[in-house]
Amino acid sequence: MDFKSSMLLVIFAWNLAVFFLYLADKNRSRRGRRRIPESTLITCTICLGGIGGTAGMAFLRHKTRKLKFRILNPLALLVTVVGAALIFYCF
Repeated sequence: MDFKSSMLLVIFAWNLAVFFLYLADKNRSRRGRRRIPESTLITCTICLGGIGGTAGMAFLRHKTRKLKFRILNPLALLVTVVGAALIFYCF
């Protein structure tokens, strides 16, 4: 496996992990358990997890009322797509 496909696989796996992080926080919220800090969710989303974070927000309807998530998730999505495109086209 070459560098390009390895990096794209890592980005895919990371976004899947971020989606499941949002799912875990949603489930903890429903059960009244201790939540995952918002700073953790945002940090994971910004670090090339924009697809997973935005998908978690949209499909799970989680954190949709929070302004910082409504602003930062689409920006992180853009950063993730641009980062993946740069890896794909530059390497």
